[in-house]
Amino acid sequence: MSEAAYLQVARDIREQISSGQLKPGDKLPSFAALCESYGVSNTVIRATMLLLKAEGLIDGRQGKGVYVTKPPPR
Repeated sequence: MSEAAYLQVARDIREQISSGQLKPGDKLPSFAALCESYGVSNTVIRATMLLLKAEGLIDGRQGKGVYVTKPPPR
């Protein structure tokens, strides 16, 4: 059984954060851009963002976008 799409996207973004490709303070691409680059629906991206926010890796700012807060623990 394959992993849920939102978990795959979350893992990819998490890896970009831990590798330093995405740094604290960096703005994530828009939902539309993420949907396009991962080939998934808005619902999948929303679930991904909720998961990463719960982990404390990102923070959404109303009308401003979603930003990386800190690198994940190794």
